[in-house]
Amino acid sequence: MTPPKPPARADKVSLWRYLKLFRRDLLSAQPQRLYRAWMAEFRTPFFKSFLINQPQLIDTVLKQRPDDFPKSDRIREGLRPLLGESVFLTNGEVWKRQRRIIDPAFEGGRLRDTFPAMKAAADACVTRLQDHLGQETEFEEVTSHVAADVIFRTLFSIPIENEIAARVFDRFRAYQRAQPLLNLAAFIRVPGWVPRFHSRATRANAAEIRGLIRQLTHQRMAEIKAGTAPNDLATKIMTTADPITGETFDTQEMIDQVAIFFLAGHETSASALAWTLYLMALYPEWQEKVAQEASALDDQSFAVMSRLKLSRDVFREALRLYPPVPMMVREVTGPERFRDRDVPKGAQIVLSPWHLHRHERVWERPDEFDPARWQTENGKSCQRNAYIPFSAGPRVCTGAGFAMVEGPLVLSTLLRRFRFERIEGRDPVPVAHLTVRAKDGIWLRILER
Repeated sequence: MTPPKPPARADKVSLWRYLKLFRRDLLSAQPQRLYRAWMAEFRTPFFKSFLINQPQLIDTVLKQRPDDFPKSDRIREGLRPLLGESVFLTNGEVWKRQRRIIDPAFEGGRLRDTFPAMKAAADACVTRLQDHLGQETEFEEVTSHVAADVIFRTLFSIPIENEIAARVFDRFRAYQRAQPLLNLAAFIRVPGWVPRFHSRATRANAAEIRGLIRQLTHQRMAEIKAGTAPNDLATKIMTTADPITGETFDTQEMIDQVAIFFLAGHETSASALAWTLYLMALYPEWQEKVAQEASALDDQSFAVMSRLKLSRDVFREALRLYPPVPMMVREVTGPERFRDRDVPKGAQIVLSPWHLHRHERVWERPDEFDPARWQTENGKSCQRNAYIPFSAGPRVCTGAGFAMVEGPLVLSTLLRRFRFERIEGRDPVPVAHLTVRAKDGIWLRILER
């Protein structure tokens, strides 16, 4: 059987019907034709939107002329209560300055430094799962826990069991439940003084999360001043000066950045890992291959990552089928001409990893799970031109390399100790809210290997 895929809507529906479908699930609100179209136009009374799937156009928007297509202010409004002015939301010179400070913390050599913390989080997950042997277990919860643990261990050198870390994790789950799928500001450009209609629960949870992050930030600043700070990501970021201005992040800026590290590094990793484990249960022959490869983990050093090649291809394939961020939105700053169509200033450009990764005119057998595709000519070509789980170009996710160590490492660690079985009749249904998750969770049976 092929991995689950949400049904597409009818090609033509009313705007009201589309908005109702969109609130329920971003993916099933889209028509089937998007899996073949190079470009599609959507018109509303408020703005024009163009979804592009043609690799050359995506290259133009993300790589060749990114400054002409900044992130849309409309979409930013839904995340602002939690993320403030983080690198995920800013544009222009502010964004460039933030990246100059943040990027050095995620360079190749730094990944080697974070590896022991990642490994400790993966091992802690194995210990927790011992209590679930033989049981039907919801794995989005499991992967959320381990992904949050990785973030806190690598960022602040504290495990998820730390009191503040545990409270952030708890409040973040509450934030996810309270945050509306759509914010009115995503559809209507309104002045800054107009209320954004975030729910009271959303604002309260965001404020508490930011308050807890503020505590961690102040503690770390004191440790840096005293010369006792650990050599982790937070210390690196907080002590890195902008090479142009010589300035470092102040407390408010650091809170914004930590918030997005937790959101992006935790939420997206949790989604990707949960879907990867489900695919392993759906295709036990691949699960056994990865489990055999995982014997390489006898080597406790970072060098082992070069030997987890199959695990990496499996994780890469899961990211193709279930990209954590299903759609990205950019705004047109001046009139454009795409595929003989006029694209006016102010229009939205939608880039959809979900549709691009399953595009019928780009990929061979696009809906099938096949980790071996990455060693084929089609797979290698698509990886260069039609694979954007972390975006691409200057705005590529700064943690992409981090994720491609974390995912295969956690996957191999779990498969080395456990076997995961699909539960008949409980296959997950993909839905897209903030990230691509399962409608009623991802349920698997866990057995000792």
